[in-house]
Amino acid sequence: MSGAGKVVLVSGGTFGIGRAITLGLAARGHSVVAFGLEAPQVSSIAQAAIPGLRGELAQRGLSAELMEADVSQSRDVARVVDAALAKFGRIDAIVNNAAIGPLGTVLDTDEALFDRVVAVNLKGPYLMSRAVLPHMIRQGGGSIVNIGSGAGWGKPNMAVYSASKGGLAALSTAMAYDFIHDRIRINTVIPGGGGIVSGMSLGRVGGDESRFGKGTPGTAAGRAATGDDVANVVGFLLSAEAETLSGTVIDVGCFSHQGGPVPPKPAAKAS
Repeated sequence: MSGAGKVVLVSGGTFGIGRAITLGLAARGHSVVAFGLEAPQVSSIAQAAIPGLRGELAQRGLSAELMEADVSQSRDVARVVDAALAKFGRIDAIVNNAAIGPLGTVLDTDEALFDRVVAVNLKGPYLMSRAVLPHMIRQGGGSIVNIGSGAGWGKPNMAVYSASKGGLAALSTAMAYDFIHDRIRINTVIPGGGGIVSGMSLGRVGGDESRFGKGTPGTAAGRAATGDDVANVVGFLLSAEAETLSGTVIDVGCFSHQGGPVPPKPAAKAS
């Protein structure tokens, strides 16, 4: 595969981090098929996102195929894959970004909600990978980027979300082993820094953006991370410059998968 002009599927690609990834990849010259649900999901404010994204793409002189589909449903995944193949004749990469993240302990999470979180966050990447891997193998290679979370190593009040993202990290590594000789690279990107605005993050503060990101530790750039920062790393992982990278975890932010968070910045010492 060449370094640019790939056909990329992006789940949850119409709002928040996924939206930034869709725009970023389109700007790099990739043919993007992005999909998500237009109805609001549990713990998220994301809804009716496709018209706004379509307008943003047009304003920037970019294009992408936008669809409504549920990543947890195999029939919807098949419909997205079929549409991409019909339009472009191949699929070179997947970005598994779709996720829901309600807060709560195991006592706060009923069985139906447990099933839904796992269906979207873990079964979704499984269904996407299972549907596309045969095409990648026939084509001689490909790339899968899974959007993980620092919660995958366990965080308080995020029991089932943590379990689903921990499972995704393990699935990523297992697939990296399984398909390395097919020249298919599987890597994980961890958003971090505490300031990335998404439907999930806003949903956790009742949709009030003024309550979001206060006291965030930020990043080595001296600011909070953004969706564009995540999109830039995804773009790198799909590029020829990353052709040897598989089974990696790239933390975009502040050590989210290494026992973070970053401690507060020390107060300036009096002279």
